[in-house]
Amino acid sequence: MRRWNGWGDENFNLALPDEGQSFLAERIGESQALPDVSLASVCAEVPATRLPADTEVDALIDCSPEARVRHARGQSLSDWLAMRSGNFGVFPDGIAYPQSNMDVQKLLQYAKRHALQLIPYGGGTSVAGHINPVGSDNPVLTVDMGKMNRLVDLDRESQIATFGAGTPGPLVESQLRAQGYTLGHYPQSFELSTIGGWVASRSSGQQSLRYGRIEQLFAGGRIETLKGTLDLPTFPASSAGPDIREFILGSEGRLGLITEVKVRVSRLPDQESFHVVFFPDWEQARTACRKLVQNRTQLSMLRLSNATETETQLALAGHPRLIGLLESFLSLRGAGNGKCMMTFGLTGSPHQCKNALKEVRQICSVYKGVYAGTRLGKKWAEKRFTMPYLREALWQMGYAVDTLETATDWDNVDNLLGLIENNLREGLNEKHESTHVFTHLSHFYSQGCSIYTTYVFRVADTYEETLARWKTLKTRTSEVIVRNRGTISHQHGVGKDHAPFLPVEKGELGMLAIRSLCATFDPDALLNPKTLVE
Repeated sequence: MRRWNGWGDENFNLALPDEGQSFLAERIGESQALPDVSLASVCAEVPATRLPADTEVDALIDCSPEARVRHARGQSLSDWLAMRSGNFGVFPDGIAYPQSNMDVQKLLQYAKRHALQLIPYGGGTSVAGHINPVGSDNPVLTVDMGKMNRLVDLDRESQIATFGAGTPGPLVESQLRAQGYTLGHYPQSFELSTIGGWVASRSSGQQSLRYGRIEQLFAGGRIETLKGTLDLPTFPASSAGPDIREFILGSEGRLGLITEVKVRVSRLPDQESFHVVFFPDWEQARTACRKLVQNRTQLSMLRLSNATETETQLALAGHPRLIGLLESFLSLRGAGNGKCMMTFGLTGSPHQCKNALKEVRQICSVYKGVYAGTRLGKKWAEKRFTMPYLREALWQMGYAVDTLETATDWDNVDNLLGLIENNLREGLNEKHESTHVFTHLSHFYSQGCSIYTTYVFRVADTYEETLARWKTLKTRTSEVIVRNRGTISHQHGVGKDHAPFLPVEKGELGMLAIRSLCATFDPDALLNPKTLVE
């Protein structure tokens, strides 16, 4: 069963080791948790549905309080605070569960007849406010795509797979793996997020160096709109005008509901392994990563933690004796205080992996990298989808944790990273509060890379003040990002949280084009209003 007020499976917990608790207490102080409300108490506050009865769709819709609570919020920190405090604000009036394209068509026509707001819901993992209903006189219908969750077709010759848009990551991979294939798209939300959601938010997976971001994997599909069905045929390439696929990528439910997704799949690799290298300092580590990517070394993933994240990860790892031995070994090899950890993946044939590893070690040795083998890499692979569960452990100790991510060109990486971290680190000084901030580069390109920053702060005495602290940090740092050559989102989409910052990135004419596109498909602004564009 999914947690109604947090991340993932309610029967799974990821404990913070004692060393981790001491580490945070030393840096930002001890804290106390805020009280959580119960599911029953929230359900008791859900108002009566405003949805009109309609025999065409009544069988598809659940108006029970619990269903509406469970679909009211995503996973941003503001959502987390709403769920924990019970201060949800607006609830959807009902949840629809279509099982076919025809069901979706019926729901769209129902929304049109009765002027309903209609919000598509995939895995509910949004951290940017995509699925949150907004206050309005119009009733709100959330459409849960979870029953459209199977592999519809697999063209082995063209390596094109067709999925229902509500298929979550594990079902995508298990259904492909049974046929000898993989999509290879692994965002951190992989266990819960859906293939339709990946397309709608322009998602990036952890192994995008090998398989590509979702825009490289998305070959075509089917979108049900208020104006009719939009079928996107699959072509290996085309110069026939603007690519309509690009309209749908990142559209976040504003143009229609994605019902089928056609993706480019690959044969399962012969082998895969994850390795770690430590560098003495940030500059040498960053330069080595840039060289690897610009050299087109055949890696499947690459991640570089700065010194503070490296220190934090080792502190949270537990096993103090083993970590102590590792620290001593690295110090002897010149990677002591200020060291940075690089994790990389090798995927493919034995010959490809062997040659790639040789190339990595040669390039890293130039920058004094210390190869640490695969043990830490295996630990990363084991925990890469469970790390979000740490938010629960931190919350129970009285700490709030959130992330910010962007991407920029290589010549601006250090400048923008420094501005982001400094703004977060000093953001609560007027409250006499400290913020623990650390960063990794999570996706790499010849042109530049993504910057993924995590920040932890103590909760306040009240939910209202805790939310105010988050808004201060989030808003000021988002402004810093867009004013200093960073995109407002590299992999999480825009939603409602990032919409105010999009005009800086797109410009006046660009925003006019996006709004015109939304108005063409949805002239009455019924589909996920206030998302993407305000």
